[in-house]
Amino acid sequence: MSARPDSSPETSGASQRASGRPGSLVATVRAVLPSLTPAGRSVARLILDDPAMVAGSTITELSTASGTSQATIVRTARALGFTGYSQLRLALAAASARERPDRLVPGDLAPDDPLADVIAKVTRAESDALADTAAQLDSARLGAVVEALTRARRVSVYGVGASGLVAADMAQKLLRIGVHCHAFTDVHLALTGAALSGAGDVSVGVSCSGETPDVLEPMRTARAAGAATVAITNNPRSTLAATADHVLVSAGRETAFRPGALASRISQLLIVDCVFVGVAQRAFEASDGALRATKAVLDRFLNDQRGRSRATYSQVNQLGKN
Repeated sequence: MSARPDSSPETSGASQRASGRPGSLVATVRAVLPSLTPAGRSVARLILDDPAMVAGSTITELSTASGTSQATIVRTARALGFTGYSQLRLALAAASARERPDRLVPGDLAPDDPLADVIAKVTRAESDALADTAAQLDSARLGAVVEALTRARRVSVYGVGASGLVAADMAQKLLRIGVHCHAFTDVHLALTGAALSGAGDVSVGVSCSGETPDVLEPMRTARAAGAATVAITNNPRSTLAATADHVLVSAGRETAFRPGALASRISQLLIVDCVFVGVAQRAFEASDGALRATKAVLDRFLNDQRGRSRATYSQVNQLGKN
């Protein structure tokens, strides 16, 4: 089992990625926000609310606007992966210049929004989440996860609520290509499975916040039992990320009208799809054979059911004529 990487690499290099891909800077700020101090959050929220203003402000001006000290601003910049405030300002200026005006601060849904606006805002939130996730999805980290899953004796995926749906999707995808995988959405069963895991097994925890107890405890149990661990989370500085050998960061903002978040779920599903394709590629012959075999048995079942339905309909129709 590989040594767990320090959580800092998730944010190190963030400025380089953000300057090349503007949307990833906002995704990084949102991801790190829950783990900041209250004062740090004040600075981060200003970045989210008005990035152009922050980009044009000196550290003294931002200190006054945020009601925080200059030292807090520097610490917040470093938490986002920058060496200091000057580098953060440059990245924000680049992001503001390259993005459309509504991209950095997507409009939230309001109770009186007409359905046309609902469609536009939800679509934009989800497309932005996909773009932000792709921008910060590190191919080397993804490759390490793919390698671990390809070699795994057994894969367990833990998630509850909306993340439980993602866990179920991952399990059924991997099962289709011959990977022994099970999704646990009940913490009692999850702990039971985790306690019986060991070297050669992989446990995957899915949690937007990275602080869900029903996911954290099975992950800790599986890790203690010797299993490799993978986190899929919005927060690279979360407890879940610190528990994992490999961390894949999703992007998606949860709001009052999108609890359990459409955007968060979509971004997690993107990661699952990338993992699935990677595993299928790595073991192509076995995966291709498994897909053909599972498709054949499902097609046969569906054809049999359709045949029975047609026969039943014919009998009922004949009785009606008589």
